Amino acid sequence: MRKLSILFIIPLLIACAEQVPKDITRYTIEQLSKNITIRGGGFSEDETKLVFSSNETGIFNIYEMSIADTEQRQVTQSTDQSLMALGYVPGTGQILYSADKGGNEINHLYLLNEDGSSLDLTPGEQAKSSFYGWSRDKQYLYYGSNLRNPQFFDVHKMKIGEWTSEMIYENNDGLNLEAASDDERYFALSKSITTSSNQLYLKDRETGQVTEISDPEMPGQYRTSGFNMEGTHFYYLSDAGREFMALVEYEIESGTSNTIYESDWDVMYSLLSEQETFRVIAVNEDGKNKLLIFDNATNTEIPFPEISDGDIKSVLFSDSEKLMRLMVGSSRTPENMYLYEFGESDYKKLTETLNPEINPDDLVSSEVIRYTSFDGLEIPAIYYKPKTASPDNPVPALVWVHGVPGDNHVWDFHLLFNIL
Repeated sequence: MRKLSILFIIPLLIACAEQVPKDITRYTIEQLSKNITIRGGGFSEDETKLVFSSNETGIFNIYEMSIADTEQRQVTQSTDQSLMALGYVPGTGQILYSADKGGNEINHLYLLNEDGSSLDLTPGEQAKSSFYGWSRDKQYLYYGSNLRNPQFFDVHKMKIGEWTSEMIYENNDGLNLEAASDDERYFALSKSITTSSNQLYLKDRETGQVTEISDPEMPGQYRTSGFNMEGTHFYYLSDAGREFMALVEYEIESGTSNTIYESDWDVMYSLLSEQETFRVIAVNEDGKNKLLIFDNATNTEIPFPEISDGDIKSVLFSDSEKLMRLMVGSSRTPENMYLYEFGESDYKKLTETLNPEINPDDLVSSEVIRYTSFDGLEIPAIYYKPKTASPDNPVPALVWVHGVPGDNHVWDFHLLFNIL
């Protein structure tokens, strides 16, 4: 939904003449604000646990959850630094996490041992580090660091267990790594131009050749979506030359591109499962992501249960490809973690982030409406109608303009809107 859209909100304003239905409970700003935020959700090697971060204590700490009974265990006891879980270290019970100091945003990567001790894997007072992922053989950690030059992020890999670092890409041109083939031969590199356009390149580390994937004559957005296991194809999303973001496959040997999925909506993200059995495509339909899952070998869509009033922010496959973790937000609840087991008919909700004092049925579920602009263009809008509003009890309306034409509003839990 990339056309200019305006968000309409009808706020719930307290007025003497307003008639509040008896079955709707009023909540204070403090009650509506007292929710939990969770981040992450990596599977343990035996796929019985998930590691994630939660600010339930007032600051982000690391938690483990049993998938079987959703019981949570607080792993860290930080009171002054937010600790953001990145996942379990392959082959161990150790946890990788990111943290800065005093909110300085100079994040380092840390190893949390099973005895509770931790190790700074990326030391350097002014060096910021970002986690890029694990190698497919689970032997290395990839990360970016500006230790050498504060302007740019170089790419390093670190042997698991030894924790010694090796630079594998020196960034001197402002080309940032977006993805790498499993054999590290090909790097996908991106350079920002404007807020709505960038350049995308493919670097062959064997020959040194750099090929531009983006079209210099056709500016637009180009987002990487990874390589296949063999390193013969590269995938990306782009809206260059079209209205909506589409999923494109680039054959490296021939240098040809082929659109493999497009619709009248933006493709927001796409990924392959660990052994490439499944491909996930998230499509933004009317401000919320709908998930499509395909058998990657046959390109056949696999039936998948829908989450009503839910925007699927992200997904993560387990290595066995049997399980999938989803982060889902809605207009009535903050993001929650869900689990889907392939072959089952429904999801399993793992977390409850809304203040338990609040009944979500008392909050307003947004809906999409459309209206015609002065020039005949149909404009979508997300509409919140208070449950107190009726022909006999009119309330004031608020028009909320969300931003620029290249952006869109989504079905999130917006605290201000719920308060109003």
